[in-house]
Amino acid sequence: MFHDLLRIPIVTPSVLVPVDVLAALLVIAVLVPSPQRHPSVATATDTGTEGRTAAATENGRGPWRRIAVRIGAMLVAAAVGLVAVWWIGDVQDAFGVDFTPVTRMWVALTFAAVGLLVVGLVQGGNGRRGLAVAATVCVAFAAALGINVDFGAYRTIEQAVATNPYPSATLGAETGIGSSAAAVVDPQTWYAPATMPTHGKIVSVRIPATTSHFHARRAVVYLPPAARTIDPPVLPVLISLSGQPGQPSDMFQAGRLGAVMDAFAAAHHGLAPIVVAPDQLGAPNRNPMCVDSRRLGRSSTYVMTDTTRWIRSHLSVGAAPADWGIVGFSQGATCAMQFSSEYPEVFGTTFAISSELAPFTGSVQNSADVAFHGSLAAYRAAAPIAIMHRNAPYTDHFTEFAYGSDDAPYARSTKLLRAGAIAAGMRTTTIVSPGTAHDWNTVRYSLQHGMPAVIAHMGLR
Repeated sequence: MFHDLLRIPIVTPSVLVPVDVLAALLVIAVLVPSPQRHPSVATATDTGTEGRTAAATENGRGPWRRIAVRIGAMLVAAAVGLVAVWWIGDVQDAFGVDFTPVTRMWVALTFAAVGLLVVGLVQGGNGRRGLAVAATVCVAFAAALGINVDFGAYRTIEQAVATNPYPSATLGAETGIGSSAAAVVDPQTWYAPATMPTHGKIVSVRIPATTSHFHARRAVVYLPPAARTIDPPVLPVLISLSGQPGQPSDMFQAGRLGAVMDAFAAAHHGLAPIVVAPDQLGAPNRNPMCVDSRRLGRSSTYVMTDTTRWIRSHLSVGAAPADWGIVGFSQGATCAMQFSSEYPEVFGTTFAISSELAPFTGSVQNSADVAFHGSLAAYRAAAPIAIMHRNAPYTDHFTEFAYGSDDAPYARSTKLLRAGAIAAGMRTTTIVSPGTAHDWNTVRYSLQHGMPAVIAHMGLR
């Protein structure tokens, strides 16, 4: 039963509307004064504050003044919340994204509830104080749900608390390892066996950091239906990288990448790329910037050496760059651009959703300090545009870009990256997700509308 509760959708009106209505009713209950009683009949349950306030009605300080004080406190607190969002999000750019008006509204409402709580604790008796606490908690919960919908992150509570919900698996001989020179199956000559499953499978695996010694979390692997047959064909492989903060399962849970792949496989006789999502971060709030450094670890070596070797030794995948692709969101998209630009002999296809112009953590100087021994020149050389300029021209390389229409900073970076890719000889396209910002709504739209072109370039049409 507990697990069933965790799996209740938290993004549907059937949950959101009752929570919002309850929050509003509790706020109104705190705002509206209790019915006034004559001072002579005030009971002992009244606190000193309420008794004095009731008595003060005869002196002109009636219920309307108390309502005005409470509303004033809410307005001041809401203004403080908006200023805090502006300072932290816009001026300091602490999160690297522009907050939408919806998120700003919810922050303001939460601060307003806190302001009402303070006044309720001062003015009210035990009953009103209890209502004020309940109202604040309920508004904060409603705000969390609203911001979650705005970012499109979690569909259930289970997704919010489970770091990797997929079953553990050991992949190897049962997947039918191909040779080092194996070519991807020709869809025209492939016949799906009658025993082939109708859906793919998502599992959790451990990819050892044999060379890098990077402290990576468990990876996630998607096996399409064709890969689950007794004699699986050789398939393309797509490396998937989450944003930061994040974890390998994010592209599957929040981005619904598995569903996108299943839909493609259903239309192509069970064929789709195998997807491997390694951990390029090491922890949700760490950003090694997909480079090798003494302070942040050898993230680049983990992905490009440990992970690629593991894929070749455990999965039946093609050997040519045309058979390999990489997709990422936000920080993961920046990594995808870094890796695909630096290693064209490995990747022939890239899908960058809301990529930064360069690896970044905190500030340019801080990024250089923590990963490049303080060298700004070395830091700038690690930017995807600089890498593309060094390695141009690229041959038969396809890069698909995507961003949300309301995500101005990443729209600018994407346009600059695309210009650099075109100048370097890459073939490119761009997808714009309508009405979304730097969030998982953008990711889902981009994957759904952009993945067919990516997979087609990897040999499955």
